[in-house]
Order: sequence, then C-alpha cells, then structure tokens
Amino acid sequence: MPHILIVEDEAAIADTLIYALQGEGFATTWLSLAEEALAVQQRTPADLIILDVGLPDISGFEACKRLRRFSDVPVLFLTARNAEIDRVVGLEIGADDYVVKPFSPREVAARVKAILKRMAPRAAEPAVAGSAAFRIDNERVQIHYHQQLLVLTRHEFRLLQTLLGQPERVFSREQLLDALGVAADVGYERNVDSHIKSLRAKLRQVAPAAEAIQTHRGLGYSYSPAQA
Repeated sequence: MPHILIVEDEAAIADTLIYALQGEGFATTWLSLAEEALAVQQRTPADLIILDVGLPDISGFEACKRLRRFSDVPVLFLTARNAEIDRVVGLEIGADDYVVKPFSPREVAARVKAILKRMAPRAAEPAVAGSAAFRIDNERVQIHYHQQLLVLTRHEFRLLQTLLGQPERVFSREQLLDALGVAADVGYERNVDSHIKSLRAKLRQVAPAAEAIQTHRGLGYSYSPAQA
C-alpha cells in the first residue's frame, strides 16, 4: 500500500485529502510543519509527498530544495497562487506536479496515482542496458557515458533514459514530460529545454565534440548514436 505524506497546515484541507486518498487505497500521514516532515521523511520515507507551498515555518519551495539533498521522492505542490513563475520555480526545484487551490480532492488523488504509475519501474527494462557510448544501470539509477559516470538529477536521468531507449525517435516535449511524471498541463513544456541544455553540458564535459542529443525545431529531441 503506497504511503502518502501530506504536509498542510490547514486541517480542513488535510482532512479532505486524507479522505480522498484513503478511499483510493493509500496510507496517509498528516503533518503541518515542513521541518517535521523533512525529519520524518529521513526516518520513514513515504512514497509521495503532497507539500503545501505556504507553510508556517518554511516555504514548500525551500522544503523541496532541502528534501532533494537526500531524497528523490515524488512531490506534488499545493498552492493558493497560480502565477506562471510559481509553476516554473516549483517544478525546476524538483516537484512532479502542481495543484492550485481550491481543488478537487479527487483530482489530487488521481494525480497522485498518475505520478506513482509513471514513477514505477518499467517491467520490460533490463537492469543494465546501453549502446557503444552509453551504459544505463536502471537498478542503481546511473548512466555511464564513455565509461564515465554522469552526475545527473532525477529529471535528467529520466530524460536521458527515455531518449536512449529509442534511438533516432523524435520525442515531443509533452512526451518527455510524461517520462518525467509531470502533467503536461502545468506550464512546464519549455523547461524541458533547460534540462536538455544541462544534460548536453554534462555530456560535453566527457566528449566535447559529440552531439548525442539532437534538436528538431518545432518537434522535440532525439538521441543519435552516430553522433555520440
């Protein structure tokens, strides 16, 4: 049974989320402070965290930054703000989805299910796979490039894993978002570009003349083995 940690200081909102999530078969824990939630996550990790942005001790954004220092647990933000900058900031620091208040608890439960489904290991993936240039270790969540280990964020790993899985296929930004487990309606499509830019920089540190990731203007990105 997946365990969901709810970090929300408004009891009424937390109660509706607990009811909706438990109705879908999830176990839940509710905390009202970010500091306490970070400590609990280190001791007994949850499978997903629902994190309010406007908490009384530290902001959800700051809490997520600190969380990412020790955990890749999926995060769904709750916020009363609907500005584009909030969506971008929230997702760039490592969130997986973003829901604006007021919201339907059933919608949140559906998004939680979708995130966990996307994050689940793909049964068809071998533990270790790769090509002449790349070696993917799915169990250790590592990718080697020309025998050198790449230091990747969770989103960078998923993007590169997806591209390497189907060489020469052009993936749209929406398809890459799906691979990240991020809903395509959260205004994040263009931020795929920033992750690709970061990935390319890390690949060039290993092989400066190579161009393994190809851009297809107006379409998306692909992996070219011949250029790796």
